[in-house]
Amino acid sequence: MVTITNETVSRAIDYILEHIGEELSVEDVAAHCHFSKYHFSRMFKEQTGESVYAFIKRLKLEQSAFRLKVERERSVTDIGYAFGYSPSNYSWLFRQQYQTNPVNFRRNCYETTIRHPFFHNTASQMESFTECDKKMTVQTLPDYHVLYERRIGSYRYLSGQWHDFMEKYRDYITDDTLFFERTFDDPAITDKDGCLYDICMSIAGDVPFENTCTIAGGKCAVYAYKGLGKHIYAAYQTIFTVWLPRAGYVLDDRSGFDIYRMVDEKSGYMELDICLPVK
Repeated sequence: MVTITNETVSRAIDYILEHIGEELSVEDVAAHCHFSKYHFSRMFKEQTGESVYAFIKRLKLEQSAFRLKVERERSVTDIGYAFGYSPSNYSWLFRQQYQTNPVNFRRNCYETTIRHPFFHNTASQMESFTECDKKMTVQTLPDYHVLYERRIGSYRYLSGQWHDFMEKYRDYITDDTLFFERTFDDPAITDKDGCLYDICMSIAGDVPFENTCTIAGGKCAVYAYKGLGKHIYAAYQTIFTVWLPRAGYVLDDRSGFDIYRMVDEKSGYMELDICLPVK
């Protein structure tokens, strides 16, 4: 697990995510951060373990694979073009990363039994559209000003990370504090040890830290989850592969996030809102 402690690198990752569908070079990202290409590249690799180029290439393919999964009516060619690939180039690069072509990848996304990528003894059945729809509402959420820490790694260790995070910032926690996890990947697509995510808490006013940002609200499909933490993965997969294709909504380019409502550390039971920006 890697913690991104350099705010310049964190802002660079935000910039890459915001422009992932564009032609994006190392020089572009370095210039955005006001550093030379060489100094910035060294700093980025020290923090993330990846070169800027490899990071951009990986994210482009992962984000395109996610769109193949959740946008069934959109053609493979159109999705490839949206991330800057010609049809032949897209198929070749996709096969390099996933050992299959985009068409077969899409076809194999829809399974009714979910094997958890971290908890290998956990198997869950996906809900039907009707079951999932009963837990969904479409809401207009506010923006949230948060203190955050960014990680690259497995969600398996979130419990310990949350404990350390809350202990570190306990002086800023009030009765009104909300806790968030902001997610940038689908762990069914991204390698389990390479997931990018933020753990966050809401703040009112200024705090003496650089690592603050705004989580964009707006129109969101909100799934009210109640259950064990190890089954959240199956809930996400149900939303992606069962609910979204039939609900008439399309995910937009904002990042999804979870709002924690209740957690019982002993049993692992939790209640949270899974918030997916839609249009």
